[in-house]
Amino acid sequence: MGIRCSKPPVLMRHVVDLDAALRLLESQAPYTPLGGWFSPGADPNVANRSLWFQNDFVHGAFHAPGSEVFLQHEGYIEAAKQFYQAQVVEPQSVYVNLMVAIDGGGPAHTDNPKFHGRDRSNTPMWLLRAMLWSGLFHDYEIQQATAIWWLNDVEGGGLYYWCDGPDNPPSVHIGDMANTALVGDNHGMFHQVGPVGPFGGAPLKVTPLAELAPAGDGTADWVVTDRGAEVLRCGLDMIRVSVLWKADVYRTATERDERKARPLSLEAVAATFNDDLVRRGSSIRFDLDRVDDLAMKSELATVYPEAVPVGALAYA
Repeated sequence: MGIRCSKPPVLMRHVVDLDAALRLLESQAPYTPLGGWFSPGADPNVANRSLWFQNDFVHGAFHAPGSEVFLQHEGYIEAAKQFYQAQVVEPQSVYVNLMVAIDGGGPAHTDNPKFHGRDRSNTPMWLLRAMLWSGLFHDYEIQQATAIWWLNDVEGGGLYYWCDGPDNPPSVHIGDMANTALVGDNHGMFHQVGPVGPFGGAPLKVTPLAELAPAGDGTADWVVTDRGAEVLRCGLDMIRVSVLWKADVYRTATERDERKARPLSLEAVAATFNDDLVRRGSSIRFDLDRVDDLAMKSELATVYPEAVPVGALAYA
């Protein structure tokens, strides 16, 4: 069981018009610290977050003006078709990460999955990941192509990726990253951001209320403010900027239509887990009444653990 292993991603160069990308980046400021499903209920007044900021350019019905430079990128779509040997590639989302002065790596991870009928809008993220790692729901998983694009070269900030599987050392994309992109399967391949400079100072942490935006004072500076105070000022050339594109992928239009016609219910998820748990001789059971209980997450993780990739850096 467990997730599939990906083949190596495709490297693209001279990907987008940089002026268009910069206009989009500036227009969507301010950016807020990465939060995510792994830190629910975080105290907004505690400075415990790294200088890792994020925002959506395309999500659901929201399309930022100018985001089509990434969303409908013909090179991405063609690369995804070739990578998956697929006829149908449906772009879904675009979001951006901005990182600066982070001594440790980002988490080594696979991207969060979605299934026909089950996604983060109706299913806890921990359960979606348990479904992925169980290997029991491949027939319902929506394959998602990913492109990661980098604006610039900074000190550090390489991407580690385990295209040979989590039991083998990673490859690294670092240096000469400006206006390049990797297109592949980040849902079947572990990956991790390396430390981001500048290095040497004490690690700087901010609260969830912090913002990153252009200074707007006639300079080219970008500024991190936290609860009204300026925390950091630097040029954009010191900030690791990456834009992620995701698309749903189907081998054929017929496959897409058939999969969409049979969405997965939560009751079916429970039954599938419990049938497998019985087969394994486990005393653990999936209880629908405990779907929001993180203790059940821990119980299922003893049966369906996520891998820990060889050579992963410590998470900042």
